Amino acid sequence: MMGNLKRRTMMLPYILFTVYLLQCKFLVLAILDPVDFLALQSIRKSLNDLPGSNFFASWDFTSDPCNFAGVYCDGDRVLALNLGDPRAGSAGLIGRLDPAIGKLSALAEFSIVPGRVFGYLPQSLSELKNLRFLAISRNYLTGQIPAGLDQLRSLRTLDLSYNQLSGWIPPSIGSLPELSNVILCHNHFTGSVPRFISQSLTRLDLKRNNLSGSLSPFSLPSSIQYLSLSWNRLSGPVDRLLSRLDHLNFLDLSLNQFTGPIPGRIFTFPITNLQLERNLFSGPVEPIDQVTISTVDISHNRLYGEISPRFSTVQNLYLNNNRFTGQVPASFVDKLLAASIQILYLQHNYLTGIEINPTADIPVSSSLCLQYNCMVPPVQTPCPLKAGNEKTRPTAQCVEWKG
Repeated sequence: MMGNLKRRTMMLPYILFTVYLLQCKFLVLAILDPVDFLALQSIRKSLNDLPGSNFFASWDFTSDPCNFAGVYCDGDRVLALNLGDPRAGSAGLIGRLDPAIGKLSALAEFSIVPGRVFGYLPQSLSELKNLRFLAISRNYLTGQIPAGLDQLRSLRTLDLSYNQLSGWIPPSIGSLPELSNVILCHNHFTGSVPRFISQSLTRLDLKRNNLSGSLSPFSLPSSIQYLSLSWNRLSGPVDRLLSRLDHLNFLDLSLNQFTGPIPGRIFTFPITNLQLERNLFSGPVEPIDQVTISTVDISHNRLYGEISPRFSTVQNLYLNNNRFTGQVPASFVDKLLAASIQILYLQHNYLTGIEINPTADIPVSSSLCLQYNCMVPPVQTPCPLKAGNEKTRPTAQCVEWKG
């Protein structure tokens, strides 16, 4: 009897230690808020690794979810959720996005790497009032942007690019006060471009959609630095709008139906690549100063008048397929022969001459195309295949345009 009591007394420290370990284990499991814990479980059930990915290998719900790959906590709440291996070229995830994402009420950042996540964006995203960063790019999302996203008053970055989203871009999205980056390119959006009020907006990328309608002079804030609206069906004049956006360092409005003049002031902006080709811009083009933009493409429009010598400092200049007339400025020839101009496309205009020696040695690094103008090209240079084979424009067209 006394022996058993002695043994029990000796075992007591070990029993207490075991209980302590068990308590510690349950404390570890209880670190995360139960609502967030269940939300992560639901999200995990709806997504899987694509072959070659092992992102979810660490998602063992018998341990602390705050140690899972892509999960970042602040205290007992999930603050950021970055799903998938972020390494370039790695396999992504497949499945749907569970509405339980809306239960992570403290979430400030949510992203999914490129993969095969499909289905609709959950309406419950609108419940994430603290969300500042939302990026689900290069997946297979369909349907519309939930209208309730206008409740995300803290949202700064919205990137849903390279999906299959459709419908209108909710006008209320433009009313979000903190937006700085909106990237919705390569989808199937229709309707008009909403008016954006955020004075923090620096990047707007809506290229490769089916957007239509016109842009008012005050539809975009002057803070924008990167603007891409190419490959849509947008129309109307933009000269007053562009004159306001003097912080632009990238502009691509190509392949639309914009009309009216191109403001001369835009050529003074700190832009490296100006893409305005394949629109319906018309009128003369007169930069207010020497152009320092390295690439200017205003081809395939309805621009006319003489070519300004202020374009001679452009490295890659596309003026082809317009209605320019007169002589090619002599400064263009000087810059071309000095290899300062690498591409000079002047084909398909109504130009009447260029002062260049037929035996001039054009640098190998430079390309000049003059065909289909109102002159016989004095030098034979290779032109793009799309320029056709005809060297000169029919005389009747030249007389008619001149008259």
